[in-house]
Amino acid sequence: MSSLPVFSRRQFLRTSAVAIASAGLAGCTSSMNTDRFRQETMPVYRNPALENRWVDPAMLEEPLTGLPPQDAYYADIYAQREDGGFLIPAVPYHQIDPRFYRQEVSDPFGEAPGTIVVDTADRYLYLIGSGGSATRYGVGLGREGFAWSGRGVIQWKQKWPKWTPPDSMIVRQPVLAKYSADNGGMPPGLDNPLGSRALYIFQNGQDTLYRVHGTPEWQSIGKAVSSGCVRMINQDVIDLYDRVRGKAPILVV
Repeated sequence: MSSLPVFSRRQFLRTSAVAIASAGLAGCTSSMNTDRFRQETMPVYRNPALENRWVDPAMLEEPLTGLPPQDAYYADIYAQREDGGFLIPAVPYHQIDPRFYRQEVSDPFGEAPGTIVVDTADRYLYLIGSGGSATRYGVGLGREGFAWSGRGVIQWKQKWPKWTPPDSMIVRQPVLAKYSADNGGMPPGLDNPLGSRALYIFQNGQDTLYRVHGTPEWQSIGKAVSSGCVRMINQDVIDLYDRVRGKAPILVV
């Protein structure tokens, strides 16, 4: 009959340590939140546009750890928020082309700081800053958004504006007659086509009937749509509204 192997004390301790470590690893991987672990340990790279400062190009390859700053930044600026007694829903920004997110970029136009530039071809609105920088927003353009171009001024701006459909729209959609000018327009609210803010553009003292405004239809950003002027995500138009000072110049190209 064969005899059982005899373990030395050192062999026993070594074998026990391996077994305990293996058990610990099995417990860790079976109970941990793998999504959270992945988020907290994944490499992240610097984004100078979001940091709003110049970064040595060599540093762009320097990995950081933790949550991606892009996701954290956009999750914050497009989060649900209360404004003027209305609860604006969060924007599912992952469903929007990232190039239409609000971001700091180089000024491609060379206009004076404080000028708004609407690029109808690429569906962008720029607020020109200082030092060759600009804040860029994605926009959606309705039929009216292509009907006017040139230079004007933001004559006035309005928080949570009323909306009055033009007579031509009421002819096409008679159901909108209840919101006609004679009936006082559509009251402010989350379903109002002008959204949370509206900026009214004048040229030579006359209303151009051209507007920059919010929209509850975030999915229209970056697209040509059936109606409206220059549409912005509600969170973005609030940001623009707060930055625009006085009768800011505007250029539509």
